[in-house]
Amino acid sequence: MRALVVHEFGGIDQVSLGEMPKPVPKAGEVLLEVRAVSVNFVDVVMISGVYQFKPARPFIPGKLPVGVVAAVGEGVTKFKPGDRALAQAEYSGFAEFVAMPENQCVPLPAAISFAEAAGMAIVYDTAWFALTDRGRIKPGDNVLILGATGGVGLAAIQLAKAFGAKVIATAGSADKCRACTKLGADRAVNYRSEDFVAVAKEATSGKGVDVTLDMVGGDYTERNIIAAAEEGRIVQIATLGGADVKFNISRLMMKRLTLTGSTLRPRTREIKAGFARALEAKVWPLLASGKVKVVIDSTFPLAKAADAHRRLEAGEHIGKIVLVV
Repeated sequence: MRALVVHEFGGIDQVSLGEMPKPVPKAGEVLLEVRAVSVNFVDVVMISGVYQFKPARPFIPGKLPVGVVAAVGEGVTKFKPGDRALAQAEYSGFAEFVAMPENQCVPLPAAISFAEAAGMAIVYDTAWFALTDRGRIKPGDNVLILGATGGVGLAAIQLAKAFGAKVIATAGSADKCRACTKLGADRAVNYRSEDFVAVAKEATSGKGVDVTLDMVGGDYTERNIIAAAEEGRIVQIATLGGADVKFNISRLMMKRLTLTGSTLRPRTREIKAGFARALEAKVWPLLASGKVKVVIDSTFPLAKAADAHRRLEAGEHIGKIVLVV
C-alpha cells in the first residue's frame, strides 16, 4: 500500500511517499481503507522526533484516519465491510489502510463527509475532554479560548456555546477574529493589537473568566492567572509558546484556581475507547444536526502532504487541513 513513511526524524522533507506492507486485521481488529486524515501539529513534532512518544522507525505518521471498513478480524461484531468509521490511531494514518482494535473505532453518521469527519476527529474529542472533564464547564460560565482559529479552538467555541457559556476567543488577525464570531464567540480579541487580559476583565464586568482553554503556554500562563475569576479553571492542552513557564503562585492561591492540563497520548486503550463512545454519543449528534460544524481550511492529496504541513506551520490557516487519500 502507499503510505507516507518517516525513516529518520527531521522536517517534513524527511518524509517520503513509499510502499509499506498492507495490514492484516487480527482478532478483534478492523481494517480501514483510509479516505481522509487531518494534518495536526502533533504530526509535526512526531516527525521531528521531539514528541513525548517516539515510534520505532520507519513509521507512518497521521492520527485518527477515517474511511471505509475493508475487512474485519475474528470476533468483530460492531463493524462489517462497507461501514464508514473513524479509527483512533495514534499514528499510521497517512496511508491507504490501517488496522485498529474494534473498540477504538467509531461509526460515522451518513450526513458527515469523510473530509468533515477527518477535520473533527482529533479536535472535537480534545475540546470536549478539555471543557467537560478538565474545565468542568457549566451553563453561564465565561470561557476564554486562546489561539481559537486552530481546529481545537474552533471546536471549543461551538461546544462551549452549546453548553450555554459566554465565549471570548483570541486570534491573530481581523479575518480570524471574524471567523470566531461567525461560529458564536461573543467577543473576539486580536492579540496582536489588544490585551486579552484587559478584554476578559471588561467583558466579565471585572469578574474574570471561569474556564480558560490554552494552546500556547509560555508567558501566557501568568496572564491566564490574572484573567481568571475566583475558583477558575485553566486547562493547558498544548505549549506552542513554550513548556517552561514562570508565574506568581500566590495569585493562584488567592483565587483558589485550578491549573490543570491533559494530553490524550499516554492514556490507556480502555480510556481512549471510552472517549470514542463519548464522541459517538455526545458529539456526532451535534454535528449531524448542524448545531456545530467542522471548519475545513483546505484539502491536499496524500502526495502533497509536505505542502499541507507547510501551510500548517505558516499559521495562516483557519480550521483544519485535511489529506484526502
